[in-house]
Amino acid sequence: MRILVTGGAGFIGANFIIYWLKNHPDDEIVNFDKLTYAGNLENLATVDKNPKYRFIQGDICAVNEVTSAMQGVDTVVHFAAESHVDRSILEAAPFVMTNVVGTQVLLDAALKAKVKRFHHVSTDEVFGALSLKTKSKFNEATPYDPRSPYSASKAGSDHLVRAYYHTFGLPITITNCSNNYGPYQFPEKLIPLAITNILEGKKVPIYGDGKYVRDWLYVDDHCEAIERVLQNGKVGETYCVGGVTEDINNLDIIKLILKIMNKDESSIEYVTDRPGHDRRYAVDWSKINRELGWKPKNDFNTWLTQTVHWYQENENWWKRVKSGAYKTYYEKQYKNAV
Repeated sequence: MRILVTGGAGFIGANFIIYWLKNHPDDEIVNFDKLTYAGNLENLATVDKNPKYRFIQGDICAVNEVTSAMQGVDTVVHFAAESHVDRSILEAAPFVMTNVVGTQVLLDAALKAKVKRFHHVSTDEVFGALSLKTKSKFNEATPYDPRSPYSASKAGSDHLVRAYYHTFGLPITITNCSNNYGPYQFPEKLIPLAITNILEGKKVPIYGDGKYVRDWLYVDDHCEAIERVLQNGKVGETYCVGGVTEDINNLDIIKLILKIMNKDESSIEYVTDRPGHDRRYAVDWSKINRELGWKPKNDFNTWLTQTVHWYQENENWWKRVKSGAYKTYYEKQYKNAV
């Protein structure tokens, strides 16, 4: 099988490629990535020489580039997206272009190429926010209520994917996942930002009162969930994918990280809250468990500790990311590529 992975140089996409090649060594992976600020080919250094792996630099909004990359592909796994809420508040246009228009371009190309499966990776943020006063969770039937330009653009892409199934018969599946954490995450997100700031002797910023609740999913668990959906998921269906945390808030996560790193709470700095900050997310993953036998294997405390250790042991990686020096990897590795 030949799989086209969009956004494969990003955090989750890179982990998926590494996971898939390890567990499916006979399959081919084509990594199609624009290499924006969050795309880092150093994430894939361990598979770069694998003959089953190929990288193509390209833009999902460019029809000709997408059409070329789609040739001979059996399955598309679509990760490519602008994904940072804060950036979407500052400038929404790139989110609409990449997440909505880019997805539409991919869907058209997949339809023409007659791919056997188009899998779209989405977020629980499309469902809006939950109250801290309830124990309710998002599920596949939850109405969409996006509250940021980022989540609105992802909601739009979800609707397009379903439309291509209903209108054109494109064989699609969708996963809406909770917040991921693990190796190779760009250090603008909560967990890697906290870890790397502490390692640099800087303060850890916390929005508002810090009591914003998220469901946390270790990235390898997410990769396995996508694997289950690709292998046995029902065409046209959506599956919610969540972790094993129970209403842990951002402030408590930072306190856990400080404890793991033997630091006190003087490293915490409260900052002005961002507009429209969703209070709580929680994901009911009973459908994918019931129908496909998937459940998260990695408990939060253990794998948060492992994630802290990874950043401690890979200082060169995150320092190059924070400085921007990681961008030279592509030039060094591919300067002679045709």
